[in-house]
Amino acid sequence: MLTKRAKKKIEQELRVKKRQNLEIRDSLAMERTKMANERTLLAYMRTATAMVLAGLTFIKVFDNDPFYIGIGVIAIPLGLVIACFGYYRFSKKKSQVSRYANIYTPTSPVLAEVAAQEEEASSQQ
Repeated sequence: MLTKRAKKKIEQELRVKKRQNLEIRDSLAMERTKMANERTLLAYMRTATAMVLAGLTFIKVFDNDPFYIGIGVIAIPLGLVIACFGYYRFSKKKSQVSRYANIYTPTSPVLAEVAAQEEEASSQQ
């Protein structure tokens, strides 16, 4: 049997570990969000590349058919627009995620102490 003091100490240690686990989970969620944003950018770039290459292929292969040349001429700028839109969206989401990451403050005592030391070191420089 544990004494009341031992139980209280164990409960306090568990609360600290629970807060640390929540912070680890939050930081991993931020990393997953950043990687998802990068994957989305790559999907836009892949689509844009496919559109430009399809346009070039239509122009090159069907050089005597004005209908397919027209499709090719439309596909090339459309691919470039998709690439620009994808980069714009990536930049916007990246700034939003970094803003949220800067707002986040640790709540566990250990991480709060580390953050305070980092802030103090950066203010001294």
